[in-house]
Amino acid sequence: MKALIIVIAIAAVLAAAVAAAYNALAKLKLKVEEAFSTMDVYFKKRYDLIPNLVETVKGYAKHEAETLENVVKARNSAISAQGGEKLESENALSGALGRLFALSEAYPDLKADTQFLNLQTQLQKIEEDIANARKYYNGAVRQYNEKCVTVPSSIVAGLFHFEQKPYFSVANEAERENVQVKF
Repeated sequence: MKALIIVIAIAAVLAAAVAAAYNALAKLKLKVEEAFSTMDVYFKKRYDLIPNLVETVKGYAKHEAETLENVVKARNSAISAQGGEKLESENALSGALGRLFALSEAYPDLKADTQFLNLQTQLQKIEEDIANARKYYNGAVRQYNEKCVTVPSSIVAGLFHFEQKPYFSVANEAERENVQVKF
């Protein structure tokens, strides 16, 4: 009888440990999803602002059509991307926007245009918000991934198929370089 009570007690402790690990993993996974959703809100704001910015620049930089087309292509690609592709396409869009703003240096009238300056200020604010959302997302991913790989929660993660999540990082080394504009 004592042996049965001991076995039941051990099983209860193990079940409680598994439940606690599962709940912790589930909460962290939700936090990662919420962090990604927060980034997505800022991405949407940026998507909405880009067409206005491109139209403003078109009037001043008619012969820079390739740069403007690249921004629009990058925006459209980012809008339609899902999952891991979303992170890569957002990095490409950031690079294209950097090249667009570098154009303003070559066009003094554009730099002085109040609509362009207003749009640029709005976009800079959104980019700051995106940077903060990326930090939050990466922090949530770090916590979740730590839980997925540390014992004993890694056992529960394996049993219930909790997979590690990717960090938001610059995938293309060229995007880390400063933008260079040559005419």
